[in-house]
Amino acid sequence: MNVLLVSPKTPDTFWSFKHVLRLVSRKAAFPPLGLLTVAAMLPRHWQIKLVDLNVTRLEECDLRAADVVMISAMLVQEASVREVAARCAAVGKPVIGGGPLFTTSHESFPEIGHFVLGEAEELMPKLVADLESGRLQRIYEAPSRPSLSLTPVPRWDLINLKDYVTMAVQFSRGCPFDCEFCDIIVMNGRVPRTKAPAQLIAELEALRRLGWKDTVFIVDDNFIGNRVQTRQLLRELIAWRQRTRTTMTFLTEASINLVDDLELRRLMIAAGFRKVFIGIETPAEESLQECRKVQNQGRDLAAAVQTLQRDGFEVMGGFIVGFDHDTPDIFRRQFEFIQQSGVVTAMVGLLNALPQTRLWKRLKNEGRLESQSTGNNTQACLNFKPRLAKEFLESGYRDLMRRLYEPRTYYRRIQTFLKHYQPTRDRLRLSWIDFCAFVKSQWLLGVRYRGRLAYWGFFWRTLLLQPHKFRAAMELAIVGLHFRRLAWQL
Repeated sequence: MNVLLVSPKTPDTFWSFKHVLRLVSRKAAFPPLGLLTVAAMLPRHWQIKLVDLNVTRLEECDLRAADVVMISAMLVQEASVREVAARCAAVGKPVIGGGPLFTTSHESFPEIGHFVLGEAEELMPKLVADLESGRLQRIYEAPSRPSLSLTPVPRWDLINLKDYVTMAVQFSRGCPFDCEFCDIIVMNGRVPRTKAPAQLIAELEALRRLGWKDTVFIVDDNFIGNRVQTRQLLRELIAWRQRTRTTMTFLTEASINLVDDLELRRLMIAAGFRKVFIGIETPAEESLQECRKVQNQGRDLAAAVQTLQRDGFEVMGGFIVGFDHDTPDIFRRQFEFIQQSGVVTAMVGLLNALPQTRLWKRLKNEGRLESQSTGNNTQACLNFKPRLAKEFLESGYRDLMRRLYEPRTYYRRIQTFLKHYQPTRDRLRLSWIDFCAFVKSQWLLGVRYRGRLAYWGFFWRTLLLQPHKFRAAMELAIVGLHFRRLAWQL
């Protein structure tokens, strides 16, 4: 059996880092972890090829050689999915679609003949048997939330690790919270399930043996959803890092209540965690109550961010505008919060109703749902009728993004972050690629592009006054180029 796995192209989004990939000599930010994991569930004697359209092209010969094509996709990749499906139909190749896009919206793809809905671990034996017998069903739907003990080590051999900025692994699925706008609980449930610590470390060890030394993204939507299991993992991760002397560091996503657990924070820092993405959403308490973001309510969010920064975390933040309880001053409040808290990487999006979420169902019942979400959280559009005027929200969003990533404002925010940030004393690994990226960035930010005077002021102030934070500052300056260009495309 010849199986072609296709990861669709991701458009220019906040997390694509498209505008800085050339600086770091990489082709994509993250590998297609879902497809690499599915590949490991297929029989070893099958011929398997993976094509990541963010890295390379899909050749006609690849399609013609395949017995079946498997596509895993997110909402934001819909356009690329339809192009791939059309090419498969043109050469008569059956397509199996899986992943978040199809789990919540498979009815929208009549051109695709077969679907895997939900998590694949318990479905794969049946799917494999049907492929071998030539009796593919239209829909394979997960009967339950599977144990992650069934999840194999991803097939890293199917990609070139050097094509990617960051590797990815998964420790848990599910989140104990119930935010109205979130589709994680729709797909993965509210009871976090985890891998055994030894299982995840085996995945990291596989990466280490392949020569990976850089950042690994633990892609859990809430890494601390099950704190007991997370603590066990962290203790074993610390021991593994000490034993292997690896230079790998980690980034992940977590809820703001991480700030309430000093022991957990210390374990994460000791285990090599340096960045954490947190859904802050809004400084408006009424809007937090509206969307049931209970973990954020009744606390000083700026103080929580700065506590994490002092621990040694770079806090990346998610923010949303467009809640029913937002008032006309929401853009000013968001800007002031982001600047004053020093959340340098601020992902701001207009509220969108994702398929099958509680928000989607509520707006549909209220007759306010207008279209499907694109899944791109940096587009100036809503898919429902908001309480505030839609034109006001969309124009205000564009202005906010451009203001946040205007060079002088952005460098000022980095300085606020550095004031609180206490970096750990890692054994720094400066590669030739890092050096080249630094030199290229000086030309782009300091000579070619607008904001050059602000850049050099920021550069020398950091180098002379905070030299131990200089590397972190320059990395953020480089990444800011992507966000700046993205903001001006809105």
